[in-house]
Amino acid sequence: MEQMTELHTKGRPRKSLGQMLVEAELLSPEQLDQALELQRTHNGKLAEVLTEEGLVKAEDVAMMLSLYLNMPLIDLKRHTVQPDALPLVPEETARKHNLIPLDVIGDSLVVVMADPEDIQTIEDLKTQAKMWVEPAVGIPAQIREAINHNYKDSVEIEKQIGQIVGLGETEKAEPVLDDLVAEMPIVRTLDLLMAQAVKDRASDVHIEPQGNTLRIRYRIDGILHDKMHLPLSAHAPLISRVKILAGMNIAERRQPQDGQFSLNVVGRGVDVRAATCDTTHGERAVLRILDKSVSLFTLPELGLLPHTLKRYQQMLKSPFGMILVGGPTGSGKTTSLYASLNQLDRNERNILTIEDPVEYRFADINQMQVNTKAGMTFASGLRAAMRHDPDIILVGEIRDTDTAKTAIQAALTGHLVLSSIHANDAVGSLFRLMDLGVEPFLISSAVVGIVAQRMVRRICTQCRTSYQPSLEERIAYDQEMGEGETSFYHGAGCNFCAYTGYWSRTGVFEIMVMSEEVRRMSLAGAGTDEIREQALKEGMVSMKRDGMMKVKEGITTPHEVIRNVFSLS
Repeated sequence: MEQMTELHTKGRPRKSLGQMLVEAELLSPEQLDQALELQRTHNGKLAEVLTEEGLVKAEDVAMMLSLYLNMPLIDLKRHTVQPDALPLVPEETARKHNLIPLDVIGDSLVVVMADPEDIQTIEDLKTQAKMWVEPAVGIPAQIREAINHNYKDSVEIEKQIGQIVGLGETEKAEPVLDDLVAEMPIVRTLDLLMAQAVKDRASDVHIEPQGNTLRIRYRIDGILHDKMHLPLSAHAPLISRVKILAGMNIAERRQPQDGQFSLNVVGRGVDVRAATCDTTHGERAVLRILDKSVSLFTLPELGLLPHTLKRYQQMLKSPFGMILVGGPTGSGKTTSLYASLNQLDRNERNILTIEDPVEYRFADINQMQVNTKAGMTFASGLRAAMRHDPDIILVGEIRDTDTAKTAIQAALTGHLVLSSIHANDAVGSLFRLMDLGVEPFLISSAVVGIVAQRMVRRICTQCRTSYQPSLEERIAYDQEMGEGETSFYHGAGCNFCAYTGYWSRTGVFEIMVMSEEVRRMSLAGAGTDEIREQALKEGMVSMKRDGMMKVKEGITTPHEVIRNVFSLS
């Protein structure tokens, strides 16, 4: 203990951490007195008090703490956690004390810590790792992100899979596991797969038999990533476990099935929608993750630019009519509809929804679940909702003629109807309604406006840097924006974004308001190009331009906009 204490005091400046922050003009004397009083009251660390109260940025506190303790400050955005260091500190310890092992140098373990003055923890690490511990200062948020990124469950999954014996090939394996010893590892395996998916921010988990292996893929920020390959012997029990949880028929392997279940993963409640279908290699399953701990987006958080946001908010003020959100599967339509509901007054207006499935539950909103087996469809649910004195009705999706005509009638009889529809762009949504058999005069009378959208990946803010775009990217940008000079950014790749250069997603939108001229042209049978040209004249910003405006602001890359939006042309 004495040696470790010497490590912390050796070369320490005589001035305190607070004094150093005041001299660096990062903190006023009055703020320091306030923080010291809070520290005494709560018996905490000064560094924690300063950041929790928002008096000093965490980065500045870490820098001064590094000077104060005469320890290196490690930027985890640029340093890679070495594989031989990670197993020396259990994940539970790392999370409890907000630290991460960085590297093994000689007989010493370098550990990045949010609180490198915690002598007891350092001593415990020394005993666990059976080697000398060299602490370093880290930024708390960076350490938490590094823990989430580096502690993977793949090793534990392989261990559990190794305990599953005697299953043979997929087609020979029984769908039900009678042996409890064989069942428990597969239960643990699915739990670990889901836990890792939540840590990696995955929206979907794909379980796919492929020849001699079972491929596991996660969809992260809209892109599928190979995560691991398991022995094919794990296929049948893993699919059976999914079916049991989701209430499916485990004896039926030829017909597609779907269901849902809930899990508690890494301390967070998640709902899971499961679907299975048969392939030439055997049954595959896709698990859609709905994280209940993730708060719903507000309209500005969706990525609507100020001009577009104003147009949409104006549309939502309409007392009646229909507002459509169009786009392909996975374009964020449901997220936009939920954000719209958050914008509306739930106290003075009666809001009803018909959804398939109900993904998130709202307070003060009555939500209905589609159940085709019980005769509850979008159309029948909509007709039932009309008898419950609604002001606003959300219809999850318009996918057939009956639903389309019923929704139009609801919009024409004094209700505000919000719904989604599969269409490529805003004008295409109008023609999609016509394809479903709705008369043009009904559409022009009922529809208030249409939103079309796509999702693009955001540049990782931790490794965002300027770069020279390709010729294709430059031409696409210049044609849409009419600007030859601008700075382009991308993510160089870092620990936080798993070296993809992207973190999270944002929306790309176009919003068409049904003006009198657009209504007239629709009734007159005008074509797609004519109506689109008129909408652009009236202020509609196309998805291409909206995407390139986000490129100009450094939010996304030209490649992302081209990949997701330019296929429209």
